[in-house]
Amino acid sequence: MSGRALRELPGGVGEDSALALDRLIHERLRLGIVTALAVNEALTFVELKGMLQTTDGNLSVHARRLEEAGYISTTKDFEGRPPRTEYRLTRAGRHALDRYLDQMEALIKATRAK
Repeated sequence: MSGRALRELPGGVGEDSALALDRLIHERLRLGIVTALAVNEALTFVELKGMLQTTDGNLSVHARRLEEAGYISTTKDFEGRPPRTEYRLTRAGRHALDRYLDQMEALIKATRAK
């Protein structure tokens, strides 16, 4: 290690710190799902897939992880013959996203401070 003094971020960035990012939301596609649902009351599977430009399988896996965490809710029904899946952001999901955004803002401020 060089002789440079390293400056720590306020509150640290370890697993237990206030700045520890929610790893579930931090993944790119899951962050895309949560933010898309934050600005839309509800989105269908087809709408999310198009917005995020991803595959059926990839979207299904990531949406399921968010649903298991209680961050999104899923409603499945039929629109004519084809199935229709709709997603909504839950209260817990909104809280998790707000906390994540607060943490990112704190990291940005700490990084820019000199």
